[in-house]
Amino acid sequence: MDGRLLGAAVSGHATEIGHLASEDPSLLLGTTPQGNTCLHIASIHGHEEFCKEFLALSQSLPLLTTINADGEMPLLAAVTNGRVSLASFLLRFCRDQELSAAILNQDKRGCNALHHAVRSGYRELTDELIAAEPALSRAVNQHDESPMFIAVMRNDQDAFEKLLEIPDSAHGGAYGYNALHAAVRNDNAAIASKIMKTRPGLAREEDKENRTPMHLAVIWDKINVLRVLLEHDPSLGYVVSSKNKGTPLINFAACEGNVSAARELLKHCPDAPYRDASGSTCLHQAIWMTEHTKFVEFVLGSPQLRKLVNMRDSDGETPLHLAVRMCNPKIVAALLRHNKDIDVTMLHNTGEPAIRRLAGGATEHAKTLNWNEVYMVMMQADPNKDASTIFNLHKDVKSQVTRSTRMDVKSLTKTYTTNTSLVAILITTITFAAAFTLPGGYSSTDPGAEGLPIMARKAAFQAFLISDSLAMCSSLAVAFICIIAKREDLEFLIYYRSLTKKLMWFAYVATSTAFATGLYTVLAPRLQWLAVAVCVLTGLLPILTLLLGEWPILKLRFRLGRAFKTELLDMV
Repeated sequence: MDGRLLGAAVSGHATEIGHLASEDPSLLLGTTPQGNTCLHIASIHGHEEFCKEFLALSQSLPLLTTINADGEMPLLAAVTNGRVSLASFLLRFCRDQELSAAILNQDKRGCNALHHAVRSGYRELTDELIAAEPALSRAVNQHDESPMFIAVMRNDQDAFEKLLEIPDSAHGGAYGYNALHAAVRNDNAAIASKIMKTRPGLAREEDKENRTPMHLAVIWDKINVLRVLLEHDPSLGYVVSSKNKGTPLINFAACEGNVSAARELLKHCPDAPYRDASGSTCLHQAIWMTEHTKFVEFVLGSPQLRKLVNMRDSDGETPLHLAVRMCNPKIVAALLRHNKDIDVTMLHNTGEPAIRRLAGGATEHAKTLNWNEVYMVMMQADPNKDASTIFNLHKDVKSQVTRSTRMDVKSLTKTYTTNTSLVAILITTITFAAAFTLPGGYSSTDPGAEGLPIMARKAAFQAFLISDSLAMCSSLAVAFICIIAKREDLEFLIYYRSLTKKLMWFAYVATSTAFATGLYTVLAPRLQWLAVAVCVLTGLLPILTLLLGEWPILKLRFRLGRAFKTELLDMV
């Protein structure tokens, strides 16, 4: 391209066109290395007067259909660069000259002017493009996106309605979605309703994961659109996935815990399917996938679904078996509350009752309060429980945990000794320093008492010395036990944990006492009430700490009452 023409196209100097045309008309047909003509350059910069002057020349028409390196003709270049007024002028000019190719032009990504106009929200230009060339609505880009799909994704209802009026307009989108999938995503009930009236078949089209718009409405809990779909066609509630074990819709709701979607489904389809090909019900799914307690309670409270409480899957596992295996006390309790419906004596295909499923994940869960709570609740729930079977289960689980712990004794020893010795050394350092920094200081004036503590005869000071010494000695003992515990012997480690726990608790109480009595010794002569208050608060600290540490167990004991078993918490 001649440099003068390129400069004129960039700056918009329309007068330069006449000079160049009179000098040599072929100069006007030059292109840049990117394949852009002067009409492309002027369109990119939005110079409408330059384009009008240029198009007045008869030899300019071929340039309207010239394609640059991006696959764009001038009209498309104007739209993609946001030159709406110029694009409108070029569109009218191309229509008058019957240059359909220039209007229908798609770039290298497969997008035409309508794709870009809809995506950018150019409402007036969108209307002009649809009126000038309805065939634009049939094009899809490399991602299978149609202008209608883009309009619905952007919630552009005006553009959507105009595109829907074209009988053969495309409605597909990326990832196998269609316009109805997009309406579900935005929970746009108005658009969904119009699609169901004109193109109801879209409700049964599947995306790349074999999910219909109904599936997405259930999974994403889009109740407004779900209601519209079911009102137009209640049979959609009976749709079963072509893959995924033939999973029904309510099972998808269970996986996500979407109670509202499940309730809407049952409202329009009271006998909607609830089992997949493996026999797993929506109640199994709610327990297994995400442990949604609210969905479990919804199922148990629904008259048409209460029978699911005792249904077995292909492995013979009931919801109670599964909840016990998952060690979820809330769901187990919710199931057991329906004691008129549930049968706790039902057996797995392996012949195991529900309580025996606790042995499956014993090495992972047996040390947790959840495992122990489920164990206790199940023992209380079975009216015909066999004492020997229960005892053997506890024995077997404890053996599993012991074997697992023995294999991991090296890392356990390192963890226990490192943490404990760190705290013990810290207490030793503090109490050792406190023994030589006595409250009140030392006497330097009293004859015969030089160098002795000033408050040596006070009871509080004597209590301070005794408790400080006990704290230092007990924490030192713990530090030395940590060294001995490096032998990596499980039996010694169990003994070590019990011993160090008692010694550390004793050291903590003694340290608190030393702190309280030391402060009292200093404050008592002048601030009697403050000294008493400090002592009381410090004395309560060990008790509060114990309550906080034991609170989960205390809460469990209170909730279970007589069913609480202390020995179950004594796992390795």
